[in-house]
Amino acid sequence: MTLSLVVVDDQASVREALAVMLDLADDIDVVATATNGAEAVDAVAAHAADVVLMDLHMPVMDGVEATGRIKTAAPDVQVVVLTTFDDDESILAALEAGASGYLTKEADRAKIEQAVRSAGAGQVVLAPEVQRRLLTLATRRARPVKPTFTLTAREEEVLTLIGEGLRNPEIARRLVISEATVKTHINNLFAKAGFHSRADAVRYALSTAGPGE
Repeated sequence: MTLSLVVVDDQASVREALAVMLDLADDIDVVATATNGAEAVDAVAAHAADVVLMDLHMPVMDGVEATGRIKTAAPDVQVVVLTTFDDDESILAALEAGASGYLTKEADRAKIEQAVRSAGAGQVVLAPEVQRRLLTLATRRARPVKPTFTLTAREEEVLTLIGEGLRNPEIARRLVISEATVKTHINNLFAKAGFHSRADAVRYALSTAGPGE
């Protein structure tokens, strides 16, 4: 399967370098580039993109607003943020807007390519430093959101590990269960909670984390 990708960055040198680099991958097809969020929204609609590699701070329309508009118009399109900013406000704003990935521009070619592939497969992609920040933020949440559904103890464990950014094989090893069992628990908790992606699960897990968890 070839993923169609839109590359968004207001710096021409960065945008063009990313486009050329990623288009070399056999399974990634860069169908458009954009210099700001407004152009990104139009490009996604025009080219039916699978994934968007999104900068955050841009003129006309920033990456957060563009992400929200893209996800509203086309929920199946996955957005991976690639930015120099890894502050709490930027990370949370992007994830709340619907981004399923967040990398800093320190990431190398292999990591960026894999992030695009993982996002295209519906997986959450978070740089290690971003995961650490999110976990720190989660422990500071003073008012957990009261769930409107009931999960089993094992489903709660799986949800917590998803919130930490772990993938199915890692969750299986942590809980000493098979990957098939992990998938069953994920399917069950997604059905109960109405989640549509792992990004939904990550956001929910972070919003319900209480102090000290």
